[in-house]
Amino acid sequence: MLEYEHLVRKWLKENQTKGIKLLQLLVQENSTRGKESSAQAIMIEKCRQLGLQLDIWEIDHNELVRHPLFFCDRKDFNGNPNVVAVLKGTGDGRSLILNGHIDVVPVGDEQNWKRDPFSGHIEAGKLYGRGSTDMKGGTVALLLALEAIIQSGIHLKGDVLFQSVIEEESGGAGTLATVLKGYRADGAIIPEPTNMKIFPKQQGSMWFRIHVKGKSAHGGTRYEGVSAIEKSMMVVQRLAELEKERNQRITDPLYEKIPIPIPINVGKLKSGNWPSSVPDEAVIEGRMGVAPDETMESAQKEMENCLAQLSKYDSWFLENPPFVEWFGARWLPGNIEEDHPLQKILSESFRDVKKEDPIIEASPWGTDGGILSNVGNIPVVVFGPGITELAHDANEHIVLEEMLQASEIIALTIMRWCEPAK
Repeated sequence: MLEYEHLVRKWLKENQTKGIKLLQLLVQENSTRGKESSAQAIMIEKCRQLGLQLDIWEIDHNELVRHPLFFCDRKDFNGNPNVVAVLKGTGDGRSLILNGHIDVVPVGDEQNWKRDPFSGHIEAGKLYGRGSTDMKGGTVALLLALEAIIQSGIHLKGDVLFQSVIEEESGGAGTLATVLKGYRADGAIIPEPTNMKIFPKQQGSMWFRIHVKGKSAHGGTRYEGVSAIEKSMMVVQRLAELEKERNQRITDPLYEKIPIPIPINVGKLKSGNWPSSVPDEAVIEGRMGVAPDETMESAQKEMENCLAQLSKYDSWFLENPPFVEWFGARWLPGNIEEDHPLQKILSESFRDVKKEDPIIEASPWGTDGGILSNVGNIPVVVFGPGITELAHDANEHIVLEEMLQASEIIALTIMRWCEPAK
């Protein structure tokens, strides 16, 4: 262990309470969609204290809507800024983006929570609250790592760009805005809750809406009609078959422990408006997973072709084919070579801190990494503290020891990637 690395790790060991208090403050701020400003204010103040060069701006919907990869139904970003804070290097070093999202999903039914979802309650080494795992714990790990480097008096060759973005949970408008504003780097780390695993590949996803036609009739003579609900069941069954077919093609060993690498999830089904009537339309909404090496367009085409073949099984669909539309949020897939230098350095740093080899898998969900890699051409690795299974769930919490370990691993990775100046 080099002397400057020892200094940074020593500072982190002696200042663990700083990170815990910062996380508690962040979790206590409700930063659900449209309410990100108060949590961003904490981010801004912290970055000012660290002496970082700040860029604070509100997303321009009119600018982003012209981009073909912009998918967000939110038009008003007023009062809820994006934040980029730069630790300038001395030059001649590799740059690194540290990207975290400040927005959190709604809490759902509060009756399912044992405590206030925004309490930041600490018990048995865990901090509870919405966003603790997804992903304010990871964001704090980034800031702790940066603070340790700064406070230890270490100057880096390469720039470090800390990003606290909005709108990740709804498709990535915040990160897209940073790329379009010109923020690029030689690599990026996104500390989503990976259970401390390293994800070099990320699944993409998109929402779909399928319209299924029927023929209305009185319920007493339902045989005179055609139930859109019954026809929609055939559509759902065909989607299940398509999911199986698509996943049988996934042979990447990084997906070995993931039961369904690229799921097709039916999340909503709406049909009918009267119990005594045969419904003449059903609407199915869901989410389609996209493989890391697959394009969104090819995945769309595969589902559209699948639905077009329903007429082979039921003649009703010959003149009444289901219609699919792609709407709402989408997350681009991401992919980095397994021997990429950034992943190698991150893995080495992990071993130095944890004294064991990291688990390397593919991500079971999408992240903003797809935007950074596909739009910004930036190599991305996803790695962070937090319990994957608790993201978006009631009683969300994070193990504080893992957050602190992640900060050490990320600090070593920053120094080894950006290199200390002599």
